[in-house]
Amino acid sequence: LAPLRLLREPWNDSDGNQSNVTAGTSSAWCQGLNVPNELFLTLSLVSLVENLLVVAAILKNRNLHSPMYYFICCLAISDMLVSVSNLVETLFMLLMEHGVLVIHANIVRHMDNVIDMLICSSVVSSLSFLGVIAVDRYITIFYALRYHSIMTLQRAVVTMASIWLASTVSSTIFITYYRNNAILLCLISFFLFMLVLMLVLYIHMFTLACHHLRSISSQQKQPTVYRSSSLKGAVTLTILLGVFFICWGPFFFHLILIVTCPTNPFCTCFFSYFNLFLILIICNSVVDPLIYAFRSQELRRTLREVVLC
Repeated sequence: LAPLRLLREPWNDSDGNQSNVTAGTSSAWCQGLNVPNELFLTLSLVSLVENLLVVAAILKNRNLHSPMYYFICCLAISDMLVSVSNLVETLFMLLMEHGVLVIHANIVRHMDNVIDMLICSSVVSSLSFLGVIAVDRYITIFYALRYHSIMTLQRAVVTMASIWLASTVSSTIFITYYRNNAILLCLISFFLFMLVLMLVLYIHMFTLACHHLRSISSQQKQPTVYRSSSLKGAVTLTILLGVFFICWGPFFFHLILIVTCPTNPFCTCFFSYFNLFLILIICNSVVDPLIYAFRSQELRRTLREVVLC
């Protein structure tokens, strides 16, 4: 893939830099990590099945037809696109490597652009819906009485349509101008914005929950209940933000290094682990349903009905 190849080995784009890179990257850890294609296929299939079940359950149950679950449904579709695009890319690479599929170079180039656009669009939309879900939960807690007047179905539809449109346009721009560092800086800034947004909102929600628990436990004189509930909330918050940072952080740190030090020996060693960063993004697509969807009792009941037909 042309744009993704540049992300994997950005130093190859600069003439005369290859000899310096080779001299500085002879250590063992710079050889990168060989991720088998079977792992890409397995994780993509698991993510695809999980997110398909989430979408089917939300569409089937009328009780889940609310803005919150529509956002979760859109997140599942975004994660599905991540899985499908990586699945298609891996299958095509395997078929062409083994000579099963022979395609003209121009057709391959157009297919590359389409797959790259799907990958970029799914990444942007997935990050966007993670942020929207955080905002929706924040409104649910801090503006509970006004929630239905603030988050109307019409506003939810406009929000979802805007995110899909913006992700499609931004992915097209990225594929067209992927050699421009300004495009990578926009992606990095977008990730940092979503990270800060989720940190601020979820920590504020956690602080409010602790305050309520403290007041309740002081009235009932049960400090052990407060401690156990606070610990449970802290663990949930750590998992929520930790999974987000671990799965997305290395990929965007990779982009930062491309902009700041594309020919530095340390950076080139880091670039060789690009496939591992893609695996982490696919793992996020596997984990998202467990965090945002399967914790709902109503959705789990509908899932059982869907699985059992």
